[in-house]
Amino acid sequence: MEIVSAISLWFIPVLIAFILMYGTYKKVPTYESFTEGGKEGIKLAVSLMPFLVGMMVAIAVFRASGALDVLVNWIRPSLEIVGIPAEIVPLALIRPISGTAALGITSDLISVHGPDSFIGTLASTLQGSTDTTFYVLTVYFGAVGIKKMGDALKVGLLADAVAIVTAIIVVTLMFPK
Repeated sequence: MEIVSAISLWFIPVLIAFILMYGTYKKVPTYESFTEGGKEGIKLAVSLMPFLVGMMVAIAVFRASGALDVLVNWIRPSLEIVGIPAEIVPLALIRPISGTAALGITSDLISVHGPDSFIGTLASTLQGSTDTTFYVLTVYFGAVGIKKMGDALKVGLLADAVAIVTAIIVVTLMFPK
């Protein structure tokens, strides 16, 4: 265990030192390249701000308006028939949009139901097996100026749906209620 801990502690500094030494060996102006990359990173961050702010506002409005609660209560009877806890629905809906909001929902579910409960285990599994599809598409496609993301969005959401269903099945089989 100590070896793994030592490797994880030293990996990044050694990698950075290696890159700097290799760049110096190849006669690349490493400091100038570093500062130029920093400038590009700041420009990219500023250009992504409108996309990120818009997405965060949409999530806040969806939650604050009560629309999420109405949706959960509307589908609760169908979920109970198949044995899926309705408390998971907000996480399943928000996770493709925002990792931070999903982490907040997961934390709430774990604090209310406990980490070893069925809902806590399912929330943790969903958090780890799904991705922030809309966030990823917004950031990466927005960074390079791609406006049409239809197929990527469809595939990403399909992957999230498969991950949600698989997580429910696996947790139900491995950790019965």
